[in-house]
Amino acid sequence: MSHVEDELTSQPECWARAGGAAAAHGRALPAQGERVAIVGCGTSYFMAQAAAALREGSGQGETDAFAASEFPYGRSYDRVLALTRSGTTTEVLQVLTELKGRTPTTAVTADPGTPVMDAADEVVVLDFADERSVVQTRFATTALTLLRAHLGLHSDDVVVDAGTALSAPLPERLVDRTQFTFLGRGWTVGLANEAALKMREASLSWAEAYPAMEYRHGPISVTTEGTVAWMFGSAPQGLDEQVRATGGSWIESALDPLAELIRAQRLAVAVARARGLDPDRPRHLTRSVILAP
Repeated sequence: MSHVEDELTSQPECWARAGGAAAAHGRALPAQGERVAIVGCGTSYFMAQAAAALREGSGQGETDAFAASEFPYGRSYDRVLALTRSGTTTEVLQVLTELKGRTPTTAVTADPGTPVMDAADEVVVLDFADERSVVQTRFATTALTLLRAHLGLHSDDVVVDAGTALSAPLPERLVDRTQFTFLGRGWTVGLANEAALKMREASLSWAEAYPAMEYRHGPISVTTEGTVAWMFGSAPQGLDEQVRATGGSWIESALDPLAELIRAQRLAVAVARARGLDPDRPRHLTRSVILAP
């Protein structure tokens, strides 16, 4: 078993632990009514998108998400929250350093022995969700689970759904497809983006992601018999029929959307195996992007 397979199968346990730990970290995480920005890179940026939509959608306060390299320093926030598995990513550390003494910051990380411990004002360490694989799975979803629990949006049902996502067979013949399109709405747009990234990283697949309503505005034109369109959450009315009319395959699930992401992670590994690739060693990637001064 690869590291990424071992790590993705541990997610139900990690989520249960993060859900139970959220209250202990409440003072470090954004408070009700604060204006918040959440930053990250790669997978962490997509989790930031999901968390920001959840927080603002639940009435907790205005919340933006940015790739750390694109953070708008001219804007005013009550708190900036950084997601960083490694604690060493250059762009994230730059944001935290620039904001030191100006804006309260919190970092969620997996490694307590890294520069982020000094760069952020507050730090939440999820070391039990750290990973050996370059490809992120459990840290990202565990960090999002922590934030969902902090917002009162996590339940034991999500953990049960995660177990189902691990045990239930994947739809047949997906590993033979040549194009994978992931769709979301609201907070699940971030999950769709992350699912597409997993397919690209682990299996070198042609993978895209869109807000579901945007799929009709152009992208559906390249859908063929070799396409999988995978919906996270509730689909817009009639979109499944439009996809099937192109010859593409439509996938939808009643699982919690975060648990559904586990199925996409499993697919990425399965496609990698079918193509003779090592999902732990994605091409041209490292665990952390550290830029020379």
